[in-house]
Amino acid sequence: MHENTKKEVALDRVRRYLEPGPVVLVSSQHEGECNLMTMGWHMVMAFTPSLFGCLISAGNHSFELVRKSRECVINVPTTDLTDEVVGIGNTSGREIDKFAHFGLTPESSEQIDTPGVRECYANFECRLVDDSLVNSYNFFIFEVVAGRAEAAPAYPETLHYTGDGVFMVAGEIIDRHRQFLPQML
Repeated sequence: MHENTKKEVALDRVRRYLEPGPVVLVSSQHEGECNLMTMGWHMVMAFTPSLFGCLISAGNHSFELVRKSRECVINVPTTDLTDEVVGIGNTSGREIDKFAHFGLTPESSEQIDTPGVRECYANFECRLVDDSLVNSYNFFIFEVVAGRAEAAPAYPETLHYTGDGVFMVAGEIIDRHRQFLPQML
């Protein structure tokens, strides 16, 4: 029998175990003002159409830019941008131009006005499709309307935040594609 060696987890530490995906940089723009924010709280909500849900704190400078423009770009950085990810997350767009300050390049989007980040591995252009949870929970639901990603590597080294300034890096790939293929047909 397996011995139970589990210890109680403080509820303010739960995110360390449940953080769903890679840290992303969210670019936003409204009436000529542009910003970047670091985000770890997000999830895919549907595949067709591609829906993406995320929390943006009302105290964050990006909150009103996204709310008013009703769009954003979800940019996926790799470990090469770790210092920029941390710096963006620890500064305010009210005080600095984060693109310029961190040496990142705004890249025109195809379907929306908000620019993506050229240096990121992937960029997903999003339009706000459901704001019914914004007032209560600061939760936005977007439809991804366009996306681009580098051709290689297929599985980039992405950052996954565990709290307290500690990140995990996407690691070894375990491929069970053949086992799932019959179920997908």
